Amino acid sequence: MTKIDLTQLEGIRAVVVGAQRSGLAAARFLAAHGARVSLLDRREDLDLSAEGLDGVDIILGPHTPEMFEGADLVVPSPGADVRKIEAMAAVPAERIIAEMELGYANTDIPVLAVTGTNGKTTTTLLCKAMLEAAGKTVFAGGNLGTPLTEFLLEDGKADALVLEISSFQLMHCRDFRPAAAIMLNFSGNHLDWHESMEEYLDAKLRLFANQTSGDVAVLGDSLRQLLADREFTEAQIVWSQCTERFQSPTLPGEHNCANAEAAWQAVKHFGVSMEQATKAVREFPAQPHRIETVGEKGGVTFVNDTKATTFEAVAAAVKTFRKRPVRLLMGGVYKGGDMDALLKALEGRVIRVGLFGGSRDVFEKPLSRYFNVTWDKTMEKAVKRQYSAASRGDVILLSPGTSSFDQYADYKARGEDFRRIFEELED
Repeated sequence: MTKIDLTQLEGIRAVVVGAQRSGLAAARFLAAHGARVSLLDRREDLDLSAEGLDGVDIILGPHTPEMFEGADLVVPSPGADVRKIEAMAAVPAERIIAEMELGYANTDIPVLAVTGTNGKTTTTLLCKAMLEAAGKTVFAGGNLGTPLTEFLLEDGKADALVLEISSFQLMHCRDFRPAAAIMLNFSGNHLDWHESMEEYLDAKLRLFANQTSGDVAVLGDSLRQLLADREFTEAQIVWSQCTERFQSPTLPGEHNCANAEAAWQAVKHFGVSMEQATKAVREFPAQPHRIETVGEKGGVTFVNDTKATTFEAVAAAVKTFRKRPVRLLMGGVYKGGDMDALLKALEGRVIRVGLFGGSRDVFEKPLSRYFNVTWDKTMEKAVKRQYSAASRGDVILLSPGTSSFDQYADYKARGEDFRRIFEELED
């Protein structure tokens, strides 16, 4: 079957699955380019009347095979269960494409793309800051914030696109080719969605599949052994690790040092100078929800690292508090990870673990072998328990190692609740 030309959308039948932000953006983009669009979402109580979906057929409720009949193109939202769609709808794999791929096919602006298990968002924003320090107009988005098709439909003018891209999106990219691509690291994540670590890694490496010798692939040094026997790109490979040249109080920890170095290695390809990159790092603002100090009470510091949804991110956060006792708050929806490596990273640094919400059955037994562990149904109760027992100089660190969907809409909502709890505590 002939692959659909994504630059010729007039009259094609397109089905968008999921009315989250990227799905809404894809539906609007397709409709604006003359496609016949159906937008599906399982949630029957959605009100999409204010979403600018003129000309889009909105279908709410359980998906059925009939909804996909005659589809030339299917655009799943990140995280949609594509395997069920494939089994039900009989749509060829080459016609299931990511929103990111749809946008990429309709722009000629150079792309710098960032993936990895941890650090994607910070590195994406660092790349943007470095490019802007060189006087360039930059769009930063994708998996971070604004979807690419939304930007192209509403503005579409930039010297460079800096795109954070997830494994979910990469699995359904066919021709996506960034001029510079960064893969920071790789560890167990999203194993509640991917069938295996191998599938997860293969998805990540699709970032480099279409690159040529004129492009650059920046790889975190921790990936050397993992990728030693793989041929995955024709691009110039640059191995990157933390150096002393980028220092900023808003980017604590060795992991952020490595993020800054990876960003620099990529933006060099776009003509950014060392002086411009250094200035961008020096002026880089603190990022909410990423090792963010929300305040201090009674000599106890409260730190919001709700964005830490993997064990590696938890270990990196704990490591930044080298000389201070850490009371670690963990819990939520478990996505997989190396528990033994986590225990090793926490040992000698964490004095108490306060579990809350989901995954108690995953965390409590192994952590209790090394730490004093308590569990509370809610984060508020866990925070209050840790604060009541804390001493001056302690750090109460929210670094959950999980996604938030047991009790919160997203990681941001979890972080904002942590801030609220802190503000309402009595000294």
